[in-house]
Amino acid sequence: MSRVLVVGSSNTDMIIRVPRIPRPGETILGGTFAMAAGGKGANQAVAAARAGGEVIFVARVGGDVFGRQALAGFEADGIDTRFVERTEGSPSGVALINVDDRGENSISVASGANARLSLEDIGRAKEAFAEADIVLLQLESPLEAVAAAVRMAREARVPVILNPAPALPLDDALLSQITVLTPNEHEASILIGLPVENEFDARMAAKRLRARGPETVIVTLGAKGVLVSAAGVMGLLPAFAVEPVDTTAAGDVFNGALAVALAEKRPLADAIRFAQAAAAISVTRPGAQPSAPSRAEIEAFLETR
Repeated sequence: MSRVLVVGSSNTDMIIRVPRIPRPGETILGGTFAMAAGGKGANQAVAAARAGGEVIFVARVGGDVFGRQALAGFEADGIDTRFVERTEGSPSGVALINVDDRGENSISVASGANARLSLEDIGRAKEAFAEADIVLLQLESPLEAVAAAVRMAREARVPVILNPAPALPLDDALLSQITVLTPNEHEASILIGLPVENEFDARMAAKRLRARGPETVIVTLGAKGVLVSAAGVMGLLPAFAVEPVDTTAAGDVFNGALAVALAEKRPLADAIRFAQAAAAISVTRPGAQPSAPSRAEIEAFLETR
């Protein structure tokens, strides 16, 4: 079984389904409410575990009921929580999510305990980095902790996937240590400082980003697919056609499944198709972590396509 180390955030998602996303100053009535486990790091850890990975999670949760529920959920999915710290006196992270009738979403996040993930927390997990087959990171945690995790992975000669979400400008010193960079269109735009609005823009963004150090850049384009740039490779892999219900965690599911497939040493194109299948299944279901499919579901989906 592939060993995936995920460093990142854990949130509780509070979701309202609305006919459309409210404009500034607008109130929309008639929505339905649900709560679900979320947070980019936790979503990716759960997605990787369900996709067949042996997952260790490095994170912080609050000393509240949301933190207790999050830990119980991780353990139910077989995730190793030795390095998930309970932060007494701090709330757990919370995300407020509007989802419209097309499955599109807008999200606001209160980081809570996620903002207290520290260099010491990363250091405590040093043994886990040395044992991992791949390390997966996002940007809902403090950047200094992310950078420390990247350094520790590189020292251990372990490949690093960075999902640069939510988007932040990143320097070349960090990008040069990344094995696989997986921005969406908006995140790629922030990273290069130019609009990314179509496939041509995505190709240019991927080329610019690879020039800054990552071995592989995968720009996710939603329903259009993914634009891949690697050594000797530049091309679009179309997405699987499905009817979306909720796109909230599609990128997280993609990254978690991709980490598992790459840790299993699959060829890049095969790994991406595996991850695309997982993401396609996830958008047909509501919620973040509840939408992540099992490995059996992913394999069955691929057999029919």
